[in-house]
Amino acid sequence: MQGILYEEPSIWLFLLVTLVLGGWLAVMTGRACAQTWRGIPETVAYLLILGLAVRFAHFALFEGTLLSLRYYIVDTVIVTAIGLVSWRATRADQMVHQYWWLYQRTGPLTWAERPVPLSSPPEKPR
Repeated sequence: MQGILYEEPSIWLFLLVTLVLGGWLAVMTGRACAQTWRGIPETVAYLLILGLAVRFAHFALFEGTLLSLRYYIVDTVIVTAIGLVSWRATRADQMVHQYWWLYQRTGPLTWAERPVPLSSPPEKPR
């Protein structure tokens, strides 16, 4: 895998920088974008910039190649996936808590409309 996904002499350095540091920042980025009601395109734009920051961390800390398209794509795909999952989890939490009368949670990343109660009185015609 060395040379394909990472260039460091040890996979542990790749995991530390990309998954731990970059992943934590991606979680925070996705969460911040969802909390401020930004959409997926804006979130992806921020995560593309974060991919550059992760690439710079590899370069500055472990003498990695700064301008390598292959490793930038690998790092960016990983942080984008983590960031979008974080965005979706935060958005599901927002929808369920802020609009509790309309939506119910159906999974960690999903929500659905609450069913209309059968015992509700019929609406008056206008």
